[in-house]
Amino acid sequence: MSTTETPTTAPDRLGTQPAATSRLRRLLNRLVRPAVAAAGGVLLYLSFPPRPLWWLALPAFAVFGWVLRGRGWKAGLGLGYLFGLGFLLPLLVWTGVEVGPGPWLGLAAIEALFIGAAASGTAVVSRLPGWPVWAAALWIAAEAVRARVPFGGFPWGKIAFGQADGTFLPLAALGGTPVLGFAVALCGFGLYECVRQALRLRATGTLRKGAAAAALLTVVVPVAASFAARGLVSDAAEDGTATVAVIQGNVPRLGLDFNSQRRAVLDYHVRETLRLADRVKAGKEPQPDFVLWPENSSDVDPFADDDARAIIDQAAKTIGAPISVGAVVGGYGTKLYNEQVQWDPKLGPVATYDKRQIQPFGEYMPLRGLIGTFAPGYTSMVHEDFNRGTKPGVFTMAGTKVGIATCYEAAFDWAVRDTVTAGAQMISVPSNNATFDRSEMTYQQLAMSRVRAVEHSRTVTVPVTSGVSAVIMPDGKVVQKTALFTPASLVAKVPLRSSQTPATKLGTLPEWVLVAAAAAGLAWAITRNVRRGRATRS
Repeated sequence: MSTTETPTTAPDRLGTQPAATSRLRRLLNRLVRPAVAAAGGVLLYLSFPPRPLWWLALPAFAVFGWVLRGRGWKAGLGLGYLFGLGFLLPLLVWTGVEVGPGPWLGLAAIEALFIGAAASGTAVVSRLPGWPVWAAALWIAAEAVRARVPFGGFPWGKIAFGQADGTFLPLAALGGTPVLGFAVALCGFGLYECVRQALRLRATGTLRKGAAAAALLTVVVPVAASFAARGLVSDAAEDGTATVAVIQGNVPRLGLDFNSQRRAVLDYHVRETLRLADRVKAGKEPQPDFVLWPENSSDVDPFADDDARAIIDQAAKTIGAPISVGAVVGGYGTKLYNEQVQWDPKLGPVATYDKRQIQPFGEYMPLRGLIGTFAPGYTSMVHEDFNRGTKPGVFTMAGTKVGIATCYEAAFDWAVRDTVTAGAQMISVPSNNATFDRSEMTYQQLAMSRVRAVEHSRTVTVPVTSGVSAVIMPDGKVVQKTALFTPASLVAKVPLRSSQTPATKLGTLPEWVLVAAAAAGLAWAITRNVRRGRATRS
């Protein structure tokens, strides 16, 4: 009996093992691309500050190209979404430091949709000649959209903002953040295409010279352009120099409850200014022409509170220079503004700038009624909405025209550019990062200001309540900076400039050209696929 059972049962056991192994292999093969897509997103995140690993963006886009090439638009959408989550989840973790994981996870999930859309388009164009060009343009088109919608947009995580230490940085002066980001994405996609062509040569022994040359050009041209653009970067003092002081007063405690200590924060900034005045009097520091305080340095309204007005006035008189004071003005029945106030030592407040790009869910609450129904705790964090300013901020301080872009505004191309077109000879980015603890947020924002310095060829100062405050030269180099959560002052002689870079003159034109290129690439790919489909059916 055993001799008859052996030939019937043994093949069954032997037959099921290869089948199970085959199914496992197929499953693993299906998981490879999703896993690599998410890992590629993490690699892109690692290229951002505070790490000076800008070059990691190139292999990140190369990996992205490998994941997407030859896939369908639906697969591209899913793979791109995973890439977006791998990138944005760690990049934006600071948004949940004080308010919990909900806003952080929600923001990353929504913003990753834009990357998914770009990836879907990239999959469609990936079989076109010169596909890295169309793919890079699609990435910039997605950045352009997410910088505008929803709720005014959220440009955080633009590829350009990870390149403050990189070879490509001079391209910001040529065409702003869109051209800088396009060059990085193009070079990364081109790197993958070069590897693909090399592997094809090795496998088949044949080389398509036109395709290989095009692949090589997508790497060489962006790098060569970045070196050529260095002539646009200059620290020359076209309009003389100014001695500027940046004050970092610090806050009593970390977190959101620093807002309940408004008077203490004001006192800290007054105190640090008076300390600087003592050092100036002792000859240890040069006399500043003007002084820059951060956003929220006086959350006590100096127009309504006589005591706040008096101590700011004292600080200005003692230092003997005008001060730009970050104040919360109005409220309680009147319009509420996040405002910079130019405070003259003799005349008091003489000019104001109201922040125009206010932060959704931070300075105003969109969909307040709907959100309040499901999550009343979040709406109570922003109990009163700020109003938007309408005009660019340019203060004339001791004869110097200082452009103002308050905190969140530094992420928006237009909010910085129009201070320069309005005559700014230097730029100040007063900020408040005290609500984000010791996260990477302050370093990411500092990198933005470095890119803006090169983009518009202007000195940029970054006065922050709790750090990192900095002075940045027009070439993007940080010449002075503070530590986190440490009271400090920075005094520097900086160049003043009035010439405009091509990026400043062109404004949004390079971005719209790249958006048009993305649309053209998609249209070409779709038309090509339709024609092939008709040819196959016939």
